[in-house]
Amino acid sequence: MKTIYLKMPAWQPVLKNTEPYLVALIMLLLWFTAPKLMVLGDGEMGHIDPSIWLLVLLAIISFLLILGLCWWLLKRFWMVMGLPGLGSMVLQFNSLQLWQQLGFWLASFALLLLAAIGALVAIL
Repeated sequence: MKTIYLKMPAWQPVLKNTEPYLVALIMLLLWFTAPKLMVLGDGEMGHIDPSIWLLVLLAIISFLLILGLCWWLLKRFWMVMGLPGLGSMVLQFNSLQLWQQLGFWLASFALLLLAAIGALVAIL
């Protein structure tokens, strides 16, 4: 049986990390064009209706900015603390015993539940 080896292409894109900037540019353009697009559908629309959709868009933009900031801080703290790479930690998850994996998943679910409750409390 003959083994086929697939090589990665030698050409790498020059702008590797442009996706966050493109998303930010699209959100910024959407922020300025969304009110005009909403009025095009109905010329008699009041000013309250488009502003609700702009608040939703502002919430999405804020969420993405905070998510990016948290990810950047996590990477910085990870390097400062000298922890092993995230990829190696994920690969070692399968080497844990079953009860340890279950405990980790239950702790993750509990944190997710607490975050959801915190979000509901913040809304109220």
